[in-house]
Amino acid sequence: MVKNSVQHRIERAKRVRMKISGTKIRPRLVLRRSGYTLYAQAVDDDTGQVIMGLTGKGKNTEAAKELGARSAKALAGRKFKSVVFDRGSNKYHGVVKAFADALREGGIKV
Repeated sequence: MVKNSVQHRIERAKRVRMKISGTKIRPRLVLRRSGYTLYAQAVDDDTGQVIMGLTGKGKNTEAAKELGARSAKALAGRKFKSVVFDRGSNKYHGVVKAFADALREGGIKV
């Protein structure tokens, strides 16, 4: 069976997702990249609830750093000290790395 890029992306996301899970104490922080912007959500997988959701203002590394800093501030305001980072189907490089580094600078253990 010939697979296209969308099917490969879905398989990569499933491989990452099978290994991680968020809890009430340590939620899963999902980074979603669209063609225009970045989205970050903190999810409690035990109850299936979204704890926090933020949207970035672009899709470059500067926007990722700004979204990471805002996410760290929002998570610290809700008394979270660490999260499980869900990069989805994205490589840990560029925008994803900038986002995670900004979280660490904000005091959140990734």
